[in-house]
Amino acid sequence: MTDPISSFRRIAQMDTPSRPAAAKVSERPSDAMSETAVKPAGMQTDQLQLSEVAQKAMQEPEFDRAKVESIKLAIQQGLYPVDSRRIAENFVAIEKMIKG
Repeated sequence: MTDPISSFRRIAQMDTPSRPAAAKVSERPSDAMSETAVKPAGMQTDQLQLSEVAQKAMQEPEFDRAKVESIKLAIQQGLYPVDSRRIAENFVAIEKMIKG
């Protein structure tokens, strides 16, 4: 029986002789996935060397942790000052950027 939208099932049925061979291959764990895989003698492992710029980008960003913690604490205690006028002005600026 075929799918009324496509002939996927019919194509799948026509392809069945090659499916058992593919299934046997997929059942065997690959050397990369197997934890007990033994590398042949002389086989080299891949290595990754990052440039200095990439290494700097991967490092933790520099910031004042004490200041961040004090701001978090002030927010939790409800003591962090909020300037609603400044927030509104920034929203207007964002709206103008979005509209072009």
